[in-house]
Amino acid sequence: MSLKIKEKIQAPNAIQDYKRIFPYVKPYLWRAILAVLITIPLGSMDAVIAWALRPYMDVVMIEKNVKASSYIPLLIVVFSLVQSFLNYATTYLNTWVGNKITMDLKYDLFKKLMTFDPAYFDKNSSGNIQFRFGTDAEMACSGLLSNLKLFTTRLFSSISLIFVLFYNSWQLAILAVVFLFGALYPLATVRRKIKSITLKTVFSGGQIITHYNEAFQGNRVISSYNLYDYQERKFYDTLKTMFKLGMKMIKKTGLISPMMHFIVSLGIAGAIWLGSYLIITNQLTPGGFVSFITALLMLYQPIKSIGTNYTNIQLSFMAMERVFEVLDSVPAIKNKENALLLPGIKKEIKYRDVCFEYIPGKPVLKHINLTIKPGQTIAFVGNSGGGKTTLVNLLPRFYDVCGGQITIDGTDIRDLDLYSLRDKISIVFQDNFLFGGTIRENILLGNENATEEQLRSAIKCACLEEFVSTLDLGVDTEIGERGILLSGGQKQRIAIARAFIKNAPIVILDEATSALDNKSEAIVQQAIENLMKDRTVLIIAHRLSTVRHADKIIVINYGELVEEGTHEELIQKENGIYASLYRTQLN
Repeated sequence: MSLKIKEKIQAPNAIQDYKRIFPYVKPYLWRAILAVLITIPLGSMDAVIAWALRPYMDVVMIEKNVKASSYIPLLIVVFSLVQSFLNYATTYLNTWVGNKITMDLKYDLFKKLMTFDPAYFDKNSSGNIQFRFGTDAEMACSGLLSNLKLFTTRLFSSISLIFVLFYNSWQLAILAVVFLFGALYPLATVRRKIKSITLKTVFSGGQIITHYNEAFQGNRVISSYNLYDYQERKFYDTLKTMFKLGMKMIKKTGLISPMMHFIVSLGIAGAIWLGSYLIITNQLTPGGFVSFITALLMLYQPIKSIGTNYTNIQLSFMAMERVFEVLDSVPAIKNKENALLLPGIKKEIKYRDVCFEYIPGKPVLKHINLTIKPGQTIAFVGNSGGGKTTLVNLLPRFYDVCGGQITIDGTDIRDLDLYSLRDKISIVFQDNFLFGGTIRENILLGNENATEEQLRSAIKCACLEEFVSTLDLGVDTEIGERGILLSGGQKQRIAIARAFIKNAPIVILDEATSALDNKSEAIVQQAIENLMKDRTVLIIAHRLSTVRHADKIIVINYGELVEEGTHEELIQKENGIYASLYRTQLN
């Protein structure tokens, strides 16, 4: 699968990124400020050791002062101990604040994920979603906090060390600072070099997660079709892509650290050469020279490896940009301002000249006109892929129409509050998703406030009583992830019980029995008939024998409504599509 990424390359804007993240920092601001304040003495103490070497060398080594030889090392030990404690304190505070920010950011990302329409999930793989909504948040926050700690610590350390440099020799200090800025210059090109590679790496990282998800969810298919080699090849191809991207990253950024190391080495060599001259000409004491070189090495040391750190920081900023890109995105399906509540259905549901397409220029539904009265049972039949499921999926606004409108009691459903609209609709899918947990928890998803009596009634109406009675823990039995411990018929009946307890006036049945054996189908069909009583029902059916008693049967072929009527009316049509389908299934 090829990936085409066209994105405008922008200059790094750390200030803008921090402004965006600030609302997440604000609740923990005082802890964050304390962590920053601790870095002031933490960084400044680097200069103490370098500064102390000047009197130590001049007084102890040159003047042979025995008394000074004892208190200066002790002073260094005390300062190092304090510095170690401060380092632990700022690390703890930064980690605490960072984890809190990550938690809040992930929560907002998950809330955002819940607002996306099915089309978003159609276009994005599970791995891509997990990467964008999980890994990016962690990378952004950890990079932010480590960047902040690194920046503030190094800032105050550098200021104090530069002060020591000038304290010992202004001539050497000017030389050192010139080489310092020369070493930092290559960092200016990092972001431009890694941006496109990073975007491709994110895509490949999502593919890796997708492979793991498919191996888990499709393990039975893999086993039954002996797809081990096939899956391994796909996974290895993705790993090779990741390897190539990683090597491209090294090619573009790998020279930065060695280049900085070389420039730093030139600075040290220059300082030693000039320092030797200053000592010989008595413009600098040996102690001052040793103090200067120590401060210079402590100042230059982080520079040697900062190329890698800076690259990681830029990756964190890019992750932050992707996070806010998600948070700023607007779902395609959303409420209008002043959206109306839907109290119920009193008159009719109407499809008016409805058109729809998933891909522009490839219509799935063409000018559908249909009226559904309250309490009616409407069955949709027709060729596979003809648009039946799409037609009913437009009613709860899983997608919005591309042309025409759907109204309930004369109000366009796009003007209705989404929660209010979907609260009036229960759906039983062909492959119902059950959540990890118990039977009780899955049924109560239809109505978390249902009473025990309502729960028992739903179980009875869904024909689950006999099955539940055979379980040691009854409705509190764990069903495994996605209901893996249940049969297809049992899962369908739990989904029907969920729909019962929701008690919505509209029920959509999307081929709810097509994947079941005859015995399971008979039980589930009885449960469905119980669910259909006194409700407006839309049935998508493959087996026409299950919709004979529908009030109206709608035949959808290749996106068009081609026939409409009762079973008796349609079966009598000469050369009718429904009659032909029905006779075919009988034979």
